[in-house]
Amino acid sequence: MIPPRLETEAPAISVVVVDDQEPFRAAARFVVRATAGYQVVGEAATGEDALALADRLRPSLILMDINLPGISGIEATRRLTHAQPDAVVLLLSTYSADDLPDDAGTCGARAYVHKTELTPDVLVAVFDGTQPPGF
Repeated sequence: MIPPRLETEAPAISVVVVDDQEPFRAAARFVVRATAGYQVVGEAATGEDALALADRLRPSLILMDINLPGISGIEATRRLTHAQPDAVVLLLSTYSADDLPDDAGTCGARAYVHKTELTPDVLVAVFDGTQPPGF
């Protein structure tokens, strides 16, 4: 008789990466894969595609570029967090925090991180709410 299997691992934190540039999506995938307990479940290149994908997949965490074709990452974040209040959105860009658009801090994102600062530790801290917002 085979004993019942016990689930000891928590399900992975599902992540959607949104950026119009494939090289950055690849870099973000690498960071997520290097983060224990996190898994990329989808990618999008536009704000509109991000909203459709998030509606279908219901990810726990969305890595959202600010500058996207179509609606901006800020507007996509505003709509996404309204529709899915439990989703955590991390805004990313190459802007310095001082140069962010005025509405970046009020769109519902948990934090802003410069793209060069995205690491597994930052990813976990943002998701857990221990990373300062950075707005």
